[in-house]
Amino acid sequence: MSTTETKARAEGAIVPDAAGDVKAAMAEFVNDLRAFKDDIETKMQQQEERQTMLHAKSQTGRRPALATSAEIEVPHQKAFEDYIRSGDDDALRGLALEGKGMSTVVSGDGGYLVDPQTSATVKGVLKSTASIRRIATVVNVESTSYDVLIDTAEMGAGWASETGSVNETGTGQIDRITIPLHELSALPKASQRLLDDSAFDIEGWLAGRIADTFARAEARAFVLGDGAEKPRGFLTHPVVDEQNWEWGKLGYVASGADGAFADADAIVDLVYALGAQYRANASFVMNSKTAGVVRRLKDADGRFLWSDGLAAGEPARLMGYAVLIAEDMPDVAKDNAAIAFGDFASGYTVAERPDLRILRDPFSAKPHVLFYATKRVGGDVSDFAAIKLLRFSAV
Repeated sequence: MSTTETKARAEGAIVPDAAGDVKAAMAEFVNDLRAFKDDIETKMQQQEERQTMLHAKSQTGRRPALATSAEIEVPHQKAFEDYIRSGDDDALRGLALEGKGMSTVVSGDGGYLVDPQTSATVKGVLKSTASIRRIATVVNVESTSYDVLIDTAEMGAGWASETGSVNETGTGQIDRITIPLHELSALPKASQRLLDDSAFDIEGWLAGRIADTFARAEARAFVLGDGAEKPRGFLTHPVVDEQNWEWGKLGYVASGADGAFADADAIVDLVYALGAQYRANASFVMNSKTAGVVRRLKDADGRFLWSDGLAAGEPARLMGYAVLIAEDMPDVAKDNAAIAFGDFASGYTVAERPDLRILRDPFSAKPHVLFYATKRVGGDVSDFAAIKLLRFSAV
């Protein structure tokens, strides 16, 4: 054997060991890389879940701004506080009002707009109450009424050939629904001695009293109001069996028993009595007592119709639809329409003026000071096909 061949064999004997070391090193590197990748993905997923939960909680809690001391409305707030405490309106009269500070100017008839901070507080409380306002369409108007135009008839269509004649089709029919605005008022009072106490949060107290009064009055009117100097509630419109439904009336489905559920099928019938175009945005409306009855309903397989939400901040749902607890809805009793189901964003419209007015009266109830607060609001059904009722009757 020559020297060259011996050297080649010797070098060839070393190559397999070197290749194995390289492969082992590469495998170890790939494993480490995969472990690092999995760790990063896990941490990112955990971070995303924390952000989602934080967002849901912040949306549910409706947290206020962190600070308001540097806002532009501070001069208006100070002037309003002086007027509330002592009746001094000089600061209010001397203010140079801007459109972004208040919605309208202060009129000369003795009434004054609430400062922006207090007005925002009242509006926030109104939205957080269990009222039809939460799921209805809310519009701001500057007039004394609001008109809703509804197309109640199909326009019609037909198939045409290249050479054939085209026949005239049906024409849509426009129906106008007028929603007048009514004056909602509150008249809380406080003693002058209490107003003179600088430790008393006059603005917070006033906003809370007004909000509580307005919220309860609105919530009841949107359900049961007769339309006389108040909004018209959806339950005050004529109610007919769903088989005989026509525009201008609300259709109902019978529960199958007087003052009770014959079985859980009544809820299913109510859901599918509503048109498919409305069901995507539909909600149930009932009071707490009725919710307690419905909560115990089960289907044929023993499963509850009312299921708890699976995600943080997600409310419980009845057959997959949200439930609004409105305490002004009737209780379960014979012939009562205790449950409503529908797309209230399409079916009910709330119209209101954006301003809230307060008049200070230190004379009528001495030694107390009265605060006369008013706002204008109206409401009515705007689409009679978008709301269906469950009536607790045999037929």
